[in-house]
Amino acid sequence: MDVTADHSCAVIFDVDGPLLHLGKPEEDAFFAPLERVFGITGLSRDWDSYKVRNDHDIIHQVLDEHLGNRFQPSHYEAFVEAYDAELRDGFSSGRLEVSIVPKAPDIVTRLASVPKLALGIATANLRCAAEIRLREAGLWHHLSAFPGTADKSGHKHEVLARVISDLGLPADRIVFIGDNLNDLDAGHRNGTHFIGFHVHPDRRRRLTDSGAKFVTGDHDETLALIRRMLKLAA
Repeated sequence: MDVTADHSCAVIFDVDGPLLHLGKPEEDAFFAPLERVFGITGLSRDWDSYKVRNDHDIIHQVLDEHLGNRFQPSHYEAFVEAYDAELRDGFSSGRLEVSIVPKAPDIVTRLASVPKLALGIATANLRCAAEIRLREAGLWHHLSAFPGTADKSGHKHEVLARVISDLGLPADRIVFIGDNLNDLDAGHRNGTHFIGFHVHPDRRRRLTDSGAKFVTGDHDETLALIRRMLKLAA
């Protein structure tokens, strides 16, 4: 895809929640290198319990807390290499399987066919994980032009801000779709349209209760909202 194309609007997806389900085996794959390479176990699986909900920052926090003054950049690089290998081996062996949110391939494919509409992601996943998992789902080629990932430090609103900068579009021509309160905050801080999405009603209720105006659990409705927000032809 030509990232220099003259885009007039964009849709940016968070990965986990709107596009893919993050299951326990994939969570295990994230923590496995910490145990195998560094002997670190017993870590929290509550992503909100960490200082910054971003894989880059989580790993830095864990390694800093457990290695102290011994922590070097090479330790983080060793984690990323081991994590990448864990995912590749897991998917190639069948030990890991990607779980796709219903109608996610359909909405991405339909949006990819809209002239001058750019697609991308803003995720707390590292680039290696986002790419491997989205390739397994058959979605990466549509979303790879604007990959906002966690390889740089920062909260979700900072990840999204970097994508917006790369797009070079005004915020009101961008729709961001996310499933968590930090996604809602990211859309609000950056001034984009925001659609809260999750298949589970309690997660949708949490977004609504926190002020999300548009919340859905079905991507047919998501697509209709996008068309209205960006004034796209039906």
